[in-house]
Amino acid sequence: MNKRQARTKSATNSTTDNRQSTTDKFVTLKTKLRQIQQGKLTALENLMHFSKKIATPETEDLNIFLSLNEDAIEQAKQIDKRIKENKAGKLAGLCFAIKANISAKHQTISCASKTLENYTAPFNATVINKLLAEDAILLGILNMDEFALGSSGETSAFGPTKNPTNPELIPGGTSSGPAAAIAANLADFTLGSDTGGSIRNPASHCGITGLKPTYGAVSRYGLLDAAMSFDTIGPMTKTPEDARLIFNIIKGQDNFDQTTTDYRGSTPDSPKGAIGLVNIKKFADERIANLIEKQAKEIAKQHNWTIKKIDLPLDIALETFYIINYTEFFSSSRKYDGRRFGKKIEDSAGPEVLRRIIGGSEITKAEHDGKFYREALKARNHIKLQFKKIFEEVDAIILPTSPKLPHKIGETITVEEMYAYDVTTVLANIAGLPAISIPAGQIDNKNVGLQIMVPHFQEELIFKLAKDFE
Repeated sequence: MNKRQARTKSATNSTTDNRQSTTDKFVTLKTKLRQIQQGKLTALENLMHFSKKIATPETEDLNIFLSLNEDAIEQAKQIDKRIKENKAGKLAGLCFAIKANISAKHQTISCASKTLENYTAPFNATVINKLLAEDAILLGILNMDEFALGSSGETSAFGPTKNPTNPELIPGGTSSGPAAAIAANLADFTLGSDTGGSIRNPASHCGITGLKPTYGAVSRYGLLDAAMSFDTIGPMTKTPEDARLIFNIIKGQDNFDQTTTDYRGSTPDSPKGAIGLVNIKKFADERIANLIEKQAKEIAKQHNWTIKKIDLPLDIALETFYIINYTEFFSSSRKYDGRRFGKKIEDSAGPEVLRRIIGGSEITKAEHDGKFYREALKARNHIKLQFKKIFEEVDAIILPTSPKLPHKIGETITVEEMYAYDVTTVLANIAGLPAISIPAGQIDNKNVGLQIMVPHFQEELIFKLAKDFE
């Protein structure tokens, strides 16, 4: 269903019940679920509210949704029946939308590329099945950087996503649509994917919460990934509490993804009562560094935490990340050959995609004998060891999500400047650590995110700390 059809359909099917106004003001997911369970709001009313808002000219101009789910209304009606029969799932009546690289049956999963613009997914990703099993309603498919390559939300073949908090600014990438949808109140929650900051970066720029789980905590089955050893699916929400609710639904072992584990989570056996504050001023806007440091010290004082100044291997972060990213994307992109499905990627994709294909092709040439990739893997192991040592002294690490403020859409910046948006986020992907971005305030009326990193499978600690900072 295209957006014009959605506007007509939503107007035709709109309800007149004034209880729908409850969806106009911000409530947590738990509060909305309680409203639905108590009969103050129906699943259909919740869906129609979002559908009508998505179809307004103001929202369409933000270029957040690529398509809508034609079956959503019927699904909402069936869920309302199950609610009345006390047979509904844990998320009954909540509406969500997904990044255009997560497979949802019968939906166009294009990766925001002309290469796959006519590709209809034949199956659901595991995360989608888990959400649908709990009676959440899929609203539609969201814009993104093409093939999840970029840092700004500008590389989509269907036009850039605009930042709802200031439409002149980038929303961040690559999960630009999922972040913008939450910032514009177009869904209860969204799913994005994080390769090197792709959930946290746009969460920071759009002033929302974005969780990158531990690698292996959430199934990647059904994700058209950009780099298989980095990518993680995670929730984007208004609050850490909401992110926790969705994470607890989508986490867990999956027989279709051998990287997953039987997730049980953990908390520190003996909390150290210390947080690590990263020495970041060499790599970040000084105003951002000062804001994060100020907040960290204020919260530490309130909770009697010790602050330890630490150094992360930021000097080798981007080089390590991009050598592996280029190599793995080049490998995964070979299936887009124009014969099995879609168009040949080299003939239909944009410049950022081609840059990484060419770069990956060069890195993997036989005459190099894999030396660049091997050196990057050595650096990756070094980074993991650095984190292991740091977490022997602190419970968590605090640093800015993005080292600089978002630029204007269409503004000319160098490739190096674009990649530098991710210098503070790629380390979590390299080491497979969980990390979250939460709003930290504004500078020059532009959103700034605070990032929290903890050891593997300690998401519960992340949520606790995020709530303290919130």
